[in-house]
Amino acid sequence: MLYPLKFKPVLKDKIWGGSRLNQLFGKNNNSDKLGESWELSGYENDESVVSNGFLEGNNLTELIEIYMGELVGDKVYDEFGLMFPLLFKLIDANENLSIQVHPGDEVAAERHNSFGKTEMWYVVAAEQGSELIIGFSKDCTSEEYLDALENDKVEDLLQRVPVKPGDVLFIPAGLVHAIGKGVVVAEIQQSSDITYRIYDYKRVDDAGNERELHTDEALDVINFSASLNPKTEYSLLENQIVPLVSCEYFTTNIIKFDQALTRNYGEIDSFVAYMCLEGSFIVETATQKTPVNKGDTILIPACINEIGLIPNSEVTLLEVHL
Repeated sequence: MLYPLKFKPVLKDKIWGGSRLNQLFGKNNNSDKLGESWELSGYENDESVVSNGFLEGNNLTELIEIYMGELVGDKVYDEFGLMFPLLFKLIDANENLSIQVHPGDEVAAERHNSFGKTEMWYVVAAEQGSELIIGFSKDCTSEEYLDALENDKVEDLLQRVPVKPGDVLFIPAGLVHAIGKGVVVAEIQQSSDITYRIYDYKRVDDAGNERELHTDEALDVINFSASLNPKTEYSLLENQIVPLVSCEYFTTNIIKFDQALTRNYGEIDSFVAYMCLEGSFIVETATQKTPVNKGDTILIPACINEIGLIPNSEVTLLEVHL
């Protein structure tokens, strides 16, 4: 019988990483360059491994192979087979990330035999004055962009967005973007690791080499239109389900609660994932109680239609499904 599944995070050091994923969420790899914690992943060679119950030690791909639609939902299994369609991360930008863009499904399939990469960010923490780069500040042509790139002025064309904890940003494929220094985000994205780096502040690696840019690949992917109103507007209501983002790839809600809630998923034919960003709670099914703490990401199999959420304290979590 399937049950709510917890996983060991896949921890990744990055040149721009820091120590806040450990400080905030206890993600400890004894590094001060921890940039990403892959919380739930079916990505090849980075599959999440179960850490609770009788399925402990099995990876996500193996579970899909065994349980198919029971785990992910029949329609999800029919479309994606053994590939888990989403990737969940926590990201700590201790330094500015490179400015980048991701291809959509068509280009990613043609060039990389991959899904495209549409994603969203929920800002978990942000130092005073922190910013994200989201698209262009005004409509731009490819010629203007290339000229700015050649003259080291591409930053002048881009839109800087001040952020604070709780801000939500939707990043469809083709939208130029970057996480700025001092920001920690929860990221929900298509299961893809295809990134075109378009600018990296002339940074060099330990050998004195600038990191590779993907100017040619990015050119026919970039959306050169101005990015208006980049933040997702929402009102956080306690003990209610508040929609954040709904697109063809995923639906994300935020739930802030200090009272017991019941969630019924019988209609959606999809797995559900929770990212717990504050507090702790119990997921209660007909047969099991599973503790969830701040920093945990938990997968609710599609065959479990109804669960109870029992808070130990005030909880903030992201609820995601297809």
